[in-house]
Amino acid sequence: MAKTVIEAFNKFMTDTVNLDSDQTKKARGSREWLVGQIETFPNDDTKFPSIYSEKNIFFGSFSRSTKKQPLDDIDIMICMTADGCTYNESTDKIEINVPASATRFKDYVNEGTTILNSRKVINAFITKLTGVSQYKKAEIKRNLEAATLNLESYDWVFDIVPCFFTTEDIYKRTYYIIPDGSGNWKKTDPRIDSDRLFKLNKAHEGNLLNVIRAIKYWNARPTMPSIGSYLLENMILDYYTEQAIVSSKYVDIEIVKVLIEIHKRVSNPVNDPKGIQGNLNNLSSEDRRKIKDRAYQDYSKAFDARQFEIAKNDKDSIGKWIEVFGDKFPKYE
Repeated sequence: MAKTVIEAFNKFMTDTVNLDSDQTKKARGSREWLVGQIETFPNDDTKFPSIYSEKNIFFGSFSRSTKKQPLDDIDIMICMTADGCTYNESTDKIEINVPASATRFKDYVNEGTTILNSRKVINAFITKLTGVSQYKKAEIKRNLEAATLNLESYDWVFDIVPCFFTTEDIYKRTYYIIPDGSGNWKKTDPRIDSDRLFKLNKAHEGNLLNVIRAIKYWNARPTMPSIGSYLLENMILDYYTEQAIVSSKYVDIEIVKVLIEIHKRVSNPVNDPKGIQGNLNNLSSEDRRKIKDRAYQDYSKAFDARQFEIAKNDKDSIGKWIEVFGDKFPKYE
C-alpha cells in the first residue's frame, strides 16, 4: 500500500524488482568460492587445462547489476591457459588447433584431429565439479555454452563458461573465445558490455540501472512475447546513448520514455555493441508486432499515469501503474 506514486515506486523496486542486498552478498561470496575451487582443479589433474586466473571474468546481468528478481542464474567465464593453441576463424565458427606440446588438451580434440572440441572441454569441467564434496548432490549438466551447476542450497544456478583470451589482432583488439554450442568456438567480449553500461549509467547520474530492471520486469509479464534480456538491455542503452539530457532519478518518468522507444525500436535492427554478432534482434515478425502493440498500449497507460500524478491525483496514477506492471505494484491506500 502507498499514499503517493513515489512511495509506490520505491516500495515496488525494493520489494518486487531489485535483488535483495543480503542475497546479492551471499551470491557473490558463493561465486568467489566456486572460482577458487575451479582454480585448484589443474593442481592434481594433469589432464585438466591450466587456468589463466587473471583473465577470469564475470558477465551477464548479475555482474552488470541489471538483474531483476528472482536471482536465478550467475554467469562466470573461466579462462584457460592456451599452452600454444592457435585459432582459425571462418564466417560461421572458430576452430582451435592443439599442438602436440599442449598435453592438457589432448583428450579434448575431435577424434583423429588436432581440433579442440568445446563440448569435451565443458564436460571436463562437469567431471571435476562433481568431485567437489560440496557439489556431490548438485545437478551439474552441459548446456550450449556452459557447465550448469544447480545447488539445492541456492535459488540460483551457476553457468560456467570455459574460455580463452586472445593476443592482440592487427587492430590491437583482444577477445574472449567461448564455446559456440556446436563443438566449435566463437568470439565475445563482455568487457565492452560492462564498460558501456558503466559509462552510460555514470553519465546519467546512476539512474539507468533501476530503469533497466523495471523494464525487464515489465518485459517478463505474460502480456506479450518476451524480449531477450541482452537484446532489451541494448535497446534501452541505445536510446540513452542518444540523449543529451540526464535521465530523471524518478523511475516512472523514464518508464514512459522507454516504453515508447521499445515501440519504435523493436521492429528495427539492434547492433551488437561489441561489433561481433551483428544484428541482435532475431525476434520473429509476429513477436515484434505483438511487442510493438503492447509497448504502445502500456506507454499510453504510463503517460496517463504521469498526467494524473502531475495533477496531484496519486490514486488514479497508481491505478494506471498497476495496469502497466500488474498486481504486485503497490495499491493506493
